[in-house]
Amino acid sequence: MHNENIQEKKNIIRQQIKSLKKNLTVEEKKNRSNEIFSKIEQLNVFKKAKIIFTYWSLPDEVNTHESIIKWAKEKTILLPCIVEGNLILKEFKGVEYMKQGQLNIFEPAGEIFSYYSKIELAIIPGVAFDNLKNRMGRGKGYYDNFLKDKFIFKVGVCFDFQLLDKIPSTNDDIKMDLIICDSFQPDALNHPKIIC
Repeated sequence: MHNENIQEKKNIIRQQIKSLKKNLTVEEKKNRSNEIFSKIEQLNVFKKAKIIFTYWSLPDEVNTHESIIKWAKEKTILLPCIVEGNLILKEFKGVEYMKQGQLNIFEPAGEIFSYYSKIELAIIPGVAFDNLKNRMGRGKGYYDNFLKDKFIFKVGVCFDFQLLDKIPSTNDDIKMDLIICDSFQPDALNHPKIIC
């Protein structure tokens, strides 16, 4: 499949997911996000991790704000900043130290964190994921470029309608190690790839 073809198919999926997200109320998003993070907190990799890379969520994403504020008391929480087209990391030190960045996304002020080998877990947003652990973002490639060649356990998070059977992907798309969505099934925590 040619890259143009893949991009076209990805854009169609992005539009479909965008429409589905509009059906969610603020309360539903909050409840579903809490469900996702309660599952993340049960993972051994989360319990053991001292340094976690996650994201400060936008209104249409799985909400991370409560989890970040809660766990920053016990763990080092790193958030992405976009500088000259590249994703860099800075430590979350409190909401009062956040500022609006280049893409109007809130990001931490302060020093750049570059000890990548110390990061034990990454919690990654996406527009869509699939059962083969592929991830599709918004199309800029920030996460894919950052994550390549880094040995970090990657957990993709999404609402259940964002998990598809298969999404178009290229060799540049970084796969997740685990995907967690909100539909709960009691024995799903034992599934090696997907927790829904």
